[in-house]
Amino acid sequence: MKENAYKYFSIAVLCICIMFSFIRTKAQNYSLEFYTGTFNFSAEPSIVINTPINATSETVKHFYNEINSGDYTGLTKALTAYKEKYKLNDWIYYQLIRKTAELISPKAKNYSRYTLYKWFLLNKCGYDARLAVGNGQIIFYVKNNEDISDIPFFMIDDRKYMCLNYHDYGKLFQQANAYKPVNISIPEGLHAFSYKVTRLPDFKPESYVEKDVDFSYKQKNYHFKLKVNNDVQAIFANYPGVDFESYFNIPLSRETYSSLIPILKKNVKNLDQKKGVDYLMRFTRYAFLYENDQDNFGKEKRLSPEQTLLNKYSDCDDRAALFFYLVKEIYNLPMVALLYPTHLTMAVQFDKPIKGDFLIYKGQKYVFCEPTPQLQDLKVGQLSAQLKNIAYKVVYNYDPLKRN
Repeated sequence: MKENAYKYFSIAVLCICIMFSFIRTKAQNYSLEFYTGTFNFSAEPSIVINTPINATSETVKHFYNEINSGDYTGLTKALTAYKEKYKLNDWIYYQLIRKTAELISPKAKNYSRYTLYKWFLLNKCGYDARLAVGNGQIIFYVKNNEDISDIPFFMIDDRKYMCLNYHDYGKLFQQANAYKPVNISIPEGLHAFSYKVTRLPDFKPESYVEKDVDFSYKQKNYHFKLKVNNDVQAIFANYPGVDFESYFNIPLSRETYSSLIPILKKNVKNLDQKKGVDYLMRFTRYAFLYENDQDNFGKEKRLSPEQTLLNKYSDCDDRAALFFYLVKEIYNLPMVALLYPTHLTMAVQFDKPIKGDFLIYKGQKYVFCEPTPQLQDLKVGQLSAQLKNIAYKVVYNYDPLKRN
């Protein structure tokens, strides 16, 4: 009798041990709402790695050795599949990786660990990302072949790596030589990262709000109910200064586009090309309040066209980008962007000759169109008197024929 009782007791203990073993080794499931849809993933226990708050070369290498021997492929496959399904640009994809890392290892609890997950996942998803440590900080950067300004970068073997997390440290961020690179070779990390945003996510319609916009043209008032989305602000919160071609070609999201472009097309339908462009120029100039970036943000910051529609204030860079986008979508005319020491403006090549101030660029005539408020109420073909004797640089030339 005692033997049977002991036998059953042993079996019960074994079952309990097996049960607790199963619980300990069960993957953690996560669900993340990410703009377009829902990203579901699992984190196997073998990739949940403890690491000190202060990163060193040794702790980084330990983290990599541990997680690299774990079962991470399910997660990286899920990330890659989501990117392909929703056609995410690299910058948008990086936001998904950030949010994924945040769920596995909250940023506020252990910033180094959070950064290590971002670095590891970005590499395993095919990008050449690197780490450096120093002053108790962990610096995260990625290979990039584009003309990016206003963020720190590192050079390794004549290749440029842009810093992805310097903003997290603010004034505590040191010069590049204060940080020592951690030499870890990750076979999958081959590709350069791109900051080009050629497509915004299809945000859920319920995430939009309406914004009333008014302006007057030829003694007639025009009213717009724009659909705008604050998620756009989050996407571009830490977006760097990209080259002007990349900047000017950031599109509107689907709902915002549908609330604006068809109405603008309708309003200019019965106008000739010059008057239609004049209408778009004055809409861009007068439908939004002006304020320079230093007063608005405390630093230079270019807004995408949708951010300009969303924000209360904007400056000349923002107006030029919005005007370019509207003219391209409605008329698709050749244009040049002209950078002065303290101003950015536009010039348009019309189908028919237009009188007024113009420039010749690559043998073609471009007529000045000022989309930013000036002291004078400038018409199409008028350049501000303050700029007429100031040198400028053509920073972007849009040619529709070359883009088709």
